[in-house]
Amino acid sequence: MITYEKYTGRHRDEYVTLEDLYRNYNVTCDEDFNFAYDVLDKLADEKPDQLAMLWVGKDGEEKYITFKDMKTWSNKTANYFASLGIKKGDFVLIVVKRSYLFWYIMMALHKIGAVAVQATNLLTPKDYVYRCQAADIKMAIITADGDSTESFDMAHPECPSVTIKAVTKHKNAGDNWLDFEAGIEAASEKWERPTGDQATKASDRMIVAFSSGTTGYPKMVSHDFTYPLGHIMTGVFWHRVEPGGLHFTISDTGWLKSLWGKMYGQWLGESAIFTYDFDAFQPKDILEKLEKYKINTFCVPPTMYRFLLTQDVKSYDLSSLTHCCAAGEALSPEVFNQWREATGLRIFEGFGQSETTVCCSILYPWVQPKPGSMGLITPGYHMLLVDENGEEVDPGVTGEICIRSDGPHNKTKGLFMGYYKDEATTKKSWHDSLYHTGDLAYRDELGFYWYIGRNDDIIKSSGYRIGPFEVESALAEHPAVLESAVTGVPDPIRGFNVKATIVLCEGYVPSEELVKELQDHVKKVTAPYKYPRVVEFVQELPKTISGKIRRVEIRETDANKQ
Repeated sequence: MITYEKYTGRHRDEYVTLEDLYRNYNVTCDEDFNFAYDVLDKLADEKPDQLAMLWVGKDGEEKYITFKDMKTWSNKTANYFASLGIKKGDFVLIVVKRSYLFWYIMMALHKIGAVAVQATNLLTPKDYVYRCQAADIKMAIITADGDSTESFDMAHPECPSVTIKAVTKHKNAGDNWLDFEAGIEAASEKWERPTGDQATKASDRMIVAFSSGTTGYPKMVSHDFTYPLGHIMTGVFWHRVEPGGLHFTISDTGWLKSLWGKMYGQWLGESAIFTYDFDAFQPKDILEKLEKYKINTFCVPPTMYRFLLTQDVKSYDLSSLTHCCAAGEALSPEVFNQWREATGLRIFEGFGQSETTVCCSILYPWVQPKPGSMGLITPGYHMLLVDENGEEVDPGVTGEICIRSDGPHNKTKGLFMGYYKDEATTKKSWHDSLYHTGDLAYRDELGFYWYIGRNDDIIKSSGYRIGPFEVESALAEHPAVLESAVTGVPDPIRGFNVKATIVLCEGYVPSEELVKELQDHVKKVTAPYKYPRVVEFVQELPKTISGKIRRVEIRETDANKQ
């Protein structure tokens, strides 16, 4: 039996039409559903020798990890966590880049019922302080690569809740750091599913993901144990993975996108995951990996397709590729057409958020892509567009994308629980049985959705989601900056570049040297990828009567210039 059939009742190919899929697709589970036990461990028991992951290191090292291996190592990791006092409900910070250890850690935390908190190694000490304090992190697992442990050590004095620190790659970082690999290697591989008050329920909190911080500091998005089942539609129907296949989604494990494309939906579809632990994206390198390892299904942001297309794609043997997807930003018709010309394959777009799974997509074979469109509403979601009064808009009219949460099956699988420790923000975005995404789109007469942008000024650059507030806060710490507004400006490669429009303090004058100084300052204060690649100095910022900065006016001015 295909794993996901247990929860949907039908095999993917049994749906004969799109209407049939919409009418009959439904996901159900037991009250104690836990992905680690009910999917991973069952696959390990039934198909122990089937490949779960092919991991390739930046130096060419290869690891072929079966489902039995995953079960064994997640058990050992769970035992190690338990020996350190990690229990149900504890928050654990995970900063391990693309290490195979991430999968052991995640499955182990699920088995215990501890809450997983992913983060990128690009965080600064200030970022660590905020996250550890906000989520009451108890344990931090940090990669030995680069200066990540040094950055965390600078933050640690302000993180009193963190009582356990572990580092990867057998690195000896001092008496206060545990050798993570040594710990799991020494642990027992026998683990029993907890019972009583330590047993997990499907409604328990499973992960907390920090948002991009659009209008303030990053929010903590909470998902329960039903979240993986929302990714049946992601992996099985949108990514179109096949049992025994090999799926490649390019994402660092610090981002929730790694759970979209490198874990839940793929294993529910019994596909292996290809993980390449590279440091910097190089299009030639990625094309070589697609060819060498005979990747079957592939998903990257449109920006990366643009980079790949700078190479002679036709010179690579990509005949093993059967299905390609894109998410993270709008896909331009030009990229769609060039990729199809180079490979013969269409790119199937999808839309979702940290708060959801894929809720709008192009689903093969029932729907063919319309270049530039997000696609149709994904079965399992009741999505609609509303105006500022909460009224549904007509086709062709721009509205905010909302998700109705009082449908016939109660809560949609994959829709978040709310913002952790922030009831006010939860109520602001989720009221009257509607979750307001903050994204704008319009719907054509055929039901296809077309993305317009964020109504809260988020910037999507090279697959990253960047909130202006964090960049503006970083700039405000520089003595030359009186005030600033951060927006996105279109870029043919990255989708958007981060732009800072700055009013200088008295005594400072614009110069190329000052631009470089401000850019370097932002790189030091916050994650480096957020720095403004474009800087403009002005005498004053456009504002509303109430004194609020009108970023929309800056964007419109830039668009007119282009």
